[in-house]
Amino acid sequence: MDLQKQTEPPAAVSELRASDADRDRIADILREALAEGRLTAEEHAERVEGVLAARTVGELDVFVRDLPAAHQRHASPRMPAPNRPTAGAIPADPDDNLIAVFSASVRRGRWRAGRRIHAYAIFGSVEIDLSEALFEYQQVVIKAFSVFGNVEIRVPENVSLRGTGGGVLGNFEVDTLDSSDPDAPVIYVDGWSVLGNIEARPKRGKLVADILDRVHRKVDRSLRRHLDR
Repeated sequence: MDLQKQTEPPAAVSELRASDADRDRIADILREALAEGRLTAEEHAERVEGVLAARTVGELDVFVRDLPAAHQRHASPRMPAPNRPTAGAIPADPDDNLIAVFSASVRRGRWRAGRRIHAYAIFGSVEIDLSEALFEYQQVVIKAFSVFGNVEIRVPENVSLRGTGGGVLGNFEVDTLDSSDPDAPVIYVDGWSVLGNIEARPKRGKLVADILDRVHRKVDRSLRRHLDR
């Protein structure tokens, strides 16, 4: 019996359980279709409701089978973001300095992220929260240094995130992200930790407002055209 189980063919992709990422991917395609006028507001709402109730990948694909974006994405997947910023894109001098020496320094909320941010935590803590920030530039470099301190970086879920660094009896941890949007910001975290901690990871449920604003404007135009008919 064990041998028979081992030789059984794997389940088809369409039969696999759908993840939150799978649902988000389908929802993005439906959102774009609404903005382009391929779906009416009623059709979009009906399909989104079905996406939330779907249990398998196959059930999700049904809702975008007649939309060109679904086939384009499979045919030409987006290249991942480069591991280093473009030469000359980042200035040598920082736009922002966050320094915590036996203290705490916090930057969060609605603020404009520069191209280069420096963070120094010496027996202190620095928090950089980009989840609601406005990105004027596509590439952002964060230089982080921690000595008996802590540097915590939070980013939106729909950006690309890269990290290069290390530690001496310390921790340097960056969760790699690849955005599906080619225009999404790319955040590079370079750091060094000595008996301290540096970490960068996405903040669940938070998306870049700039990207969302563009989508919302497209949706609003589409809805206005639909209502004016």
